[in-house]
Amino acid sequence: MGAHFLRIHDLHVQTGDMEILKGLSLTVGQGEVHAIMGPNGAGKSTLANVLMGHPQYEITSGTIEFRGEVINGLKPHERAKAGLFLSFQYPEEIPGITMENFLRTAKSAVTGEQISLLDFHRELQQKMALLNMDGQYAARYLNMGFSGGEKKKSEILQMLVLEPKLAILDETDSGLDVDAVRIVSAGVQKFHTKDNSLIIITHHSRITEDLPVDRVHLLLDGRIVESGGPELVDQVEQYGFAALGS
Repeated sequence: MGAHFLRIHDLHVQTGDMEILKGLSLTVGQGEVHAIMGPNGAGKSTLANVLMGHPQYEITSGTIEFRGEVINGLKPHERAKAGLFLSFQYPEEIPGITMENFLRTAKSAVTGEQISLLDFHRELQQKMALLNMDGQYAARYLNMGFSGGEKKKSEILQMLVLEPKLAILDETDSGLDVDAVRIVSAGVQKFHTKDNSLIIITHHSRITEDLPVDRVHLLLDGRIVESGGPELVDQVEQYGFAALGS
């Protein structure tokens, strides 16, 4: 699996006067797929946002180390350039900019290279086909008028285009039907290689059924209270979060 890509040590995070993460520690190796499960309010989305440097959240103690560098003080765009990517639980609608222009600009910003319009268009259409997305969506304003499933596919499309080193998928399977989950899972599998890593944040097992998961972590009340192999997913389904965290 290779060297550790991500090491979170004793992370404490608050927003306003409320502490949400309360000493969370996690290590993810290169090429690994980790699933973080927990009930609503456990701190899963907070962890995702903190990893990407969301200014709403304050790290009061602890460290986030990515590829050998402590990134606590990096801005979101600096983290993106370093190879981090977050797929949002609720993708935003952005009027006035097409999906294709948004993705081409984002790729250029991350790589620092100018990108041929024609080459990028061809690449984008190929990646959209992998997700069973209508190619005409590339000319539509980003997520405007998209169904919930199309918005989630749009997020996975961004991941395929940007090719990050560590992708964090926050509730990507939320609100999707069985067929859409399978399509999204197939897109994630197309992305994943021995050189990149994934953190899948979810509160149920649907997306993990179609993806090879190396480690599963149970997050309750701002801490990881149990870690194990894929069998932990089955235990969560059978006994529930509260029973396992007690």
